[in-house]
Amino acid sequence: MALPLHLSIVLTFLICVSYSFVSSDSGTPSGVDYNTTESITPTKRRDSATKPNITPSNNSTSAPAVRLTSATTEKLRTTRPPQTSTNYSFNTEDLNEGIDKNVEKRLWKKEFEDEPLELECPPLGLESLRVKDTQLRASSYKRRGLGPHRGRLNIQSGLEDGDIYDGAWCAQYEDKKQWLEVDALRPTRFTGVILQGRSSIWSWNFVETFKVQFSNDTLVWKSAMNGSEEAIFQGNQDTETPVLALFNESSTVARYIRINPQTWHENGTVCLRAEVLGCKLPDPNNIYAWQQTEQSSHDKLDFRHHNYKEMRKLMKSVTEDCPDITRIYSIGKSHMGLKMYVMEISDNPGKHELGEPEFRYVAGMHGNEVLGRELLLNLMQYICQEYKQGDQRIVRLVKETRIHLLPSMNPDGYEMAYKKGSELAGWALGRYSYEGIDMNHNFADLNKVMWDAIEYDFQNNDKSKLINHYIPIPEYYTSEDAFVALETRAVINWMQNIPFVLSANLHGGELVVTYPFDRTEDWAPRDDTPTPDNSFFRWLATVYASTNQAMSNPDRRPCHNENFQRYNNIINGANWHTVPGSMNDFSYLHTNCFDVTVELSCDKFPHASELPTEWMNNRESLLVYMEQVHRGIKGVVRDKDTEAGIADAVIKVDDIDHHVRSVADGDYWRLLNPGEYEVTASAEGYNPSTRRCQVMYDHYPTVCDFRLTKTPRQRLKEMLAKGIKPPKDLQIRLRQLRLRKLRASTKTINRRRAAASRRVRSLGS
Repeated sequence: MALPLHLSIVLTFLICVSYSFVSSDSGTPSGVDYNTTESITPTKRRDSATKPNITPSNNSTSAPAVRLTSATTEKLRTTRPPQTSTNYSFNTEDLNEGIDKNVEKRLWKKEFEDEPLELECPPLGLESLRVKDTQLRASSYKRRGLGPHRGRLNIQSGLEDGDIYDGAWCAQYEDKKQWLEVDALRPTRFTGVILQGRSSIWSWNFVETFKVQFSNDTLVWKSAMNGSEEAIFQGNQDTETPVLALFNESSTVARYIRINPQTWHENGTVCLRAEVLGCKLPDPNNIYAWQQTEQSSHDKLDFRHHNYKEMRKLMKSVTEDCPDITRIYSIGKSHMGLKMYVMEISDNPGKHELGEPEFRYVAGMHGNEVLGRELLLNLMQYICQEYKQGDQRIVRLVKETRIHLLPSMNPDGYEMAYKKGSELAGWALGRYSYEGIDMNHNFADLNKVMWDAIEYDFQNNDKSKLINHYIPIPEYYTSEDAFVALETRAVINWMQNIPFVLSANLHGGELVVTYPFDRTEDWAPRDDTPTPDNSFFRWLATVYASTNQAMSNPDRRPCHNENFQRYNNIINGANWHTVPGSMNDFSYLHTNCFDVTVELSCDKFPHASELPTEWMNNRESLLVYMEQVHRGIKGVVRDKDTEAGIADAVIKVDDIDHHVRSVADGDYWRLLNPGEYEVTASAEGYNPSTRRCQVMYDHYPTVCDFRLTKTPRQRLKEMLAKGIKPPKDLQIRLRQLRLRKLRASTKTINRRRAAASRRVRSLGS
């Protein structure tokens, strides 16, 4: 999930200032040297002496949105990801090899530091919303926005104090008689509580000490004791750090629990956010006890949190169980040296098969948003098990798709959050890379490059040479001093070397699916900013949201400060909050891949006991979203004479101002909604070809192949290069083309001269 809205606005301002700083040094109006484009060097550290490789450009095909001219500041040459091999593969990793000793020393100095504090009982679920609003009561509250339903651990406030989405429960009165009450609904052995202060940038409120009482009927209350005296627990010293208080007696079985503040920040008031720890017990008075059993998963998966070492073991076990369809590779290393492992699942792992689309899931961009990591580990186990059992849906998916699962893009951040544990990591610990970089804002801002070029062409009334895809990375971004995380560089290299068609980026902290663009055009805090493929992106977002059991639940309450149910749980990313440098926008503008963000859960770091339920919430969504990679059209662009595949052919769909390109063997994929489309394939040195393609409602793409003929000029070049004398008919045709071009240019010159003479005469009169 993104930061709270008020922090997003501050961050946007800082990013804007930083871009202005870069622009002031660049010598060009937009801060980009349009004469040169470079491919980023992903695996080099920023202090490396190696200069990024320069990728040659190709100006073969154009259509809106980035200008191509011969001038200096306006020139923006197209680049394409390096395609040196048809395997599109990274080296297989051997997980039998141990972890580098230096990395172990840096990250795990002592064995006891590896594991978080083990809680005797799990949380009841104030943060995850398992505890309903009706289960929360308070002695008093200032207003609805500060009511007891807002007293949930890690709940985030809206932009302004005073709305209905404030960041805590706050009592109306400042005395020691105030309390927040939780109804567990059944007998529960309470073992502790976790407290936070109020989430707000305008006020500083937290409880410093508190008491706890228990009851079975809300009439008679018993206090938590410390020997013969009422126990007074230490609370918070700031508003954000979660503080755990454990009860030191075993006789704390009750249905209700109250938190009773005793002292609070001297310049503040009585405000808190809380989580309650407890083990639910059978109710002897309930003859329908089976109704109290929570639904969980019947899938035999490893439902627990996996640190780096445990993740390696799990991935290794999957490859051992399914060696014929799985392969593990690494796309690079984190700042601390942890490898970024990817699980590949395919019937031919390690190779790109002609016509087979490539799909990816990325999780853990923010290290403390851990549910995506565990879901991808569960997904790889599930696919392996179901494939072995002959599940036809899974078998078809594996045979027709090359799947790539990256469970941890930010392994350093995850390890920081993991050591604190699911309830004590807070809202932001582990979000950033080890260097303090938010990778959700760390990709090249190609939106700015595109919109600057559009503005320039609008002012100069020349839209004849514009491109709308494979927008190159600005030179400043590829410099050695650029503030780009190693992890970001690794993912960009991954994107450039494998022709992904569809992807999703798994986050946490909300329940919504967002689609590009993620950045607003004019630095507004939020504004609907659609792509040319807006209808298909909305379809993708709807596919995931409508099949997700938590998102589609009509009775659920908002997680924090936005009610996304008003939008059917999908929203344009920029219309939520602007995110310059997002992976989704970069993927769409720099590669062929469509990418959305899935916010999986209100709780960024759910307790391990909640993982089976979260798997069931998301299992169908994960599968059905992958199947969307087969919607639209696909085909191979070939040379008509040799039948060889043509790489880098541009595939243009009429009325959609965004193109894709064929890859090394000439195959391409274009995601489209059902309908009839006019599709044109063009390539340098070939005559373009157009055909109509009908996309059906089936879960299979329509095959639209193209065979292109070389232009006479290209044929002549090839003959001359081979020392072959061109045939007479080709010579005559080339001569005719030259004469036709000469006549056209002569007419243009004459028209210009006539117009100039008319202007001179009018000025003279």
